[in-house]
This record gives sequence, C-alpha cells and structure tokens, in this order.
Amino acid sequence: MTNYPYLVQSTSFDPLSPSVDLSVSFAQKYMQQMKGASPGSAGEDRFVDRRRAGMAKKMLESLRSVSAKSWTKTDNLLAQELVNHGIDGDLIDPWQISGGIHKVYKFAIEAYAQQLPPYSIVTQVSPVLGEVRKQVTAIDPRVLGFVAMQYHYTGIQLMDLLPDGEQENFLNYVKILDDHLYMPLQRAYQAAANHPPDSVAVQSVRVLIPTMTKISERVVDRVNQLYPRYRCHSGPLNSPHIRTSSIRDVEMFQVYMWVCLLEGNLHALETELFPLCVMIYPKLNVSWELVSQMTHLLRKEICACLTPEQAKYCEPFYEILRRMFSAEVFPNA
Repeated sequence: MTNYPYLVQSTSFDPLSPSVDLSVSFAQKYMQQMKGASPGSAGEDRFVDRRRAGMAKKMLESLRSVSAKSWTKTDNLLAQELVNHGIDGDLIDPWQISGGIHKVYKFAIEAYAQQLPPYSIVTQVSPVLGEVRKQVTAIDPRVLGFVAMQYHYTGIQLMDLLPDGEQENFLNYVKILDDHLYMPLQRAYQAAANHPPDSVAVQSVRVLIPTMTKISERVVDRVNQLYPRYRCHSGPLNSPHIRTSSIRDVEMFQVYMWVCLLEGNLHALETELFPLCVMIYPKLNVSWELVSQMTHLLRKEICACLTPEQAKYCEPFYEILRRMFSAEVFPNA
C-alpha cells in the first residue's frame, strides 16, 4: 500500500451531505433513463391496466414455486463451488432467502401492475436488500454470490411467464433489484458520509455516476467486438440477454470501485468482488482473459471521464483492479 500514497482514509466532515448527494445523483441517473416512456391514450391505458393486472396475478401466484426452482438452479450451479472454496453450506438459509425474495418481488410485481416507474420501488426494496447484503457479508462475503444468483434467477423466471412484448418492461424492475443486491450502493453512500462534499473522492464518484451505464455499454460492446464468437454458460456473448447481464457486471465493478475510492482502501475489492468473481465466473464460462480485457478497458474509460486531479487520485485503485484480474494472477487464462 505504501506505493500508492492516495490510498488513505478520509477524515469525517458533515456526515450527511455527500451521501445524500450521491444517492440523489444515482436516482437522477435512473430517472433520466425513464424519460423516453410516452403515455398512451386513456383507452389504451385501461387495456394495459387490465392486461398487466392479470399478468401480475399470475406472477404472484407463481412466486413461491419460481423461488424454489431458482434455489435448485443456483444450487446445481454453485454447490460444488461452495465446497471448493471452503464455504459452509449451513450458512445459507433457503427459507430466509425465500422470505426476502417474496417481499421484494411482491413490491416489484405490484409496481409493474400499476405501471409505476421501476425506480419507484427503490425506497421499499433498498432497506430490505441492504439488510440482506449486510447479513450475508457479515458471515462470509462470498455467500453473496449464491444469494444474488437466486434473486436474479427468480426475476428471470418470472419474466419468462410474460408474453414477449412485456418481458422487457418487467426486466427493468428486475434490474433495480439486481443493482441493489449485487452492488454495494448503501456502503458507498455510508462511506461518502465520512468525506467533505468537495473531497476528490466524492467529486470523482459524482462525475462517474451519470456516465456509469454508458461506460459499461462501451466496455461491453468493445469486448464483444474483440471476441465475436465467444459463448458463455447462457449463450453467445453478443446476445441481448447476455449483453444486459454483462453491462450489469461492469456497473457492479464500477460501484465496488466507488466504495474503494470512498473508503480509501481496497477492502471491498479484496474481500467481496474478487472472491465473488473467482467463485462464479468459471461456472458461467467467463474466461479470465475476458475479465482482464474488461478491467483494462474500464480503467481507460474511467480516466477519460475525470479531471487530471481526479484521475491522479483514482489511477492507483484502477491499476490494482486491472492487475488483480491480469495474467499475473491467472497465467493460464
């Protein structure tokens, strides 16, 4: 750590403003994505209301069985990895996980039925998923991968119950839940509370929040260009579903790096993100060469968005991220 003088703890100052500022910036990012939605006529709205109410009822009735199927699917995928990584399977309580899944997906399904914007469920689901993350990572951060995978599979299977024209609409609600479970957003907000509002770390993250999705899209599209024939566990890398998941993964990397910037250390990267990737990516047939390219491209994109002062502060963090997923660590990738 001594080779990187910028990796220092920030002093406490005004414990509310920066965290509120970042959460508002993140909310604005979501709302910006919703501006393209155009209202229909009153008759169309009534038809959509009735149609969505029927589909929501079907999803709610199927939620318990879908959650059980998601558990089986996740267990089949990762059970051996738990053994390989020395993770105690008794730490994973299926009933507790199912309870959380039922609670947050009920919020999502009801909002979908009422045609509320996806971001409207954040105030309801964020505390629930924040507590899930807190409980899981307190026991063993690697268990988060198992739990998050079950939540994600539940959403995808619920989406599959819908006709093609409605799947994309419900996917937006699933993405909100994925974001708040896979990504340590609450931890980032809490870390920001230990900074003055004008600190380089807070200002850097503020710059990066609105560009987060665009950066991820550019990184994913470039990786797809470099590996046009690549297939992962669920299909071709350039398929729409895999592209969406890949963009979410790059966004997840970005949020973890925000936490590192704001906490002034690499704890989140070393104890959560890296072990999660080591446990999950091989099972999904995601090669380390692919991840290495992604981190290299992400580093370049991030530095291009920042001022020279901000880039100087952030560079050591992103260089370490790149090296942790490089051939130095995975020589046979």
